[in-house]
Amino acid sequence: MSIEILPAAQCSRTTVIPMIKEISIATAATTAAIVAALAFPHVAELYTLINVTIFISLCVLALSLGLVWGYGGIFCLGQAVFFGLGGYSYAIASLNFGDTTYGVAASLLVPMIFAAAVGYFIFWGRIGDVYVGVITLTITLIFSQLLNGSAGDAYVIGSVPLGGFNGIPMTPPLNIPGKAEEMLSPEAIFQVAILALAAAYLVCRVYLASKLGKTMVAIRENETRAELLGYDTRVVKLITFVIGAGLAGAAGMLFANSLTVTPNMFSLSITAQIVIWVLIGGRGTLLGPLVGCIFVQVITTQLGTSGFLNPEIILGGILIMFVMFVPSGLVPALRQVTERLIRRPLKWRK
Repeated sequence: MSIEILPAAQCSRTTVIPMIKEISIATAATTAAIVAALAFPHVAELYTLINVTIFISLCVLALSLGLVWGYGGIFCLGQAVFFGLGGYSYAIASLNFGDTTYGVAASLLVPMIFAAAVGYFIFWGRIGDVYVGVITLTITLIFSQLLNGSAGDAYVIGSVPLGGFNGIPMTPPLNIPGKAEEMLSPEAIFQVAILALAAAYLVCRVYLASKLGKTMVAIRENETRAELLGYDTRVVKLITFVIGAGLAGAAGMLFANSLTVTPNMFSLSITAQIVIWVLIGGRGTLLGPLVGCIFVQVITTQLGTSGFLNPEIILGGILIMFVMFVPSGLVPALRQVTERLIRRPLKWRK
């Protein structure tokens, strides 16, 4: 029996090349975000700018499920809960403290702490994937019903009434940290949103490139084998779950800067749409959820403004078509087509 030892140069090459690839992707994403943040506000109308800001916040939300479900294999139907908690926490903390700096911190911490508590009981309880979806969906329904019935003087946190079905209409926009009187304009909020999307994407890339992220993917493929190799799958799943909750909370905070915070953020419609974005864009990719979100939102927005067809019916039809004919999603399908087109000329040359 012989053991082949790789040369030092080859070993270093196997570690350096992926690192260079990650750095290149990160640089490209950051550059694109900066260019878009600087250029788009100068060419877009205010209405378009606000709509695009909403789309960006939803892209961050789609990215959260793309990480948790697409890479972690955790079928979570509770991302809308973390999304809503992020929006409500931002509004309540900002109004109570008079500074959105505290609201931003609350929009990240509250969903992550709640996800840690829920995830502890789910993963340490060894609950199966299907039941994880059932439990998280039930939590979504509980929050939706609770907040829809929170009208009246009895439902107040600090000095902020929850408002029931109407939500919290007086949510302040982001201000410069530490300067509550200097609120950001819609153009500046758009720039913050697109930089936040780039940051969320980079966080996911770095996590997936880390040892913990690779372990997470291994657990998704074969959890039993990962446990036999000595990995505590419960801890890895919990960390992934909490990171996804933080991303969803950030999405809720961005969303609250463009629209009113209402119980609709916890609705079944939002829950279903997040899953549809990931399925259409492609599971197991980070770009897929973003593409799926933009694709679906543009179609539903256009149909909604035209009034010709019910957007929900069209959305259902699109989902059925993708499940039947493009089950891998848009991004993996386009990648396969591109690879075939590249290989075809090489075959002809041979």
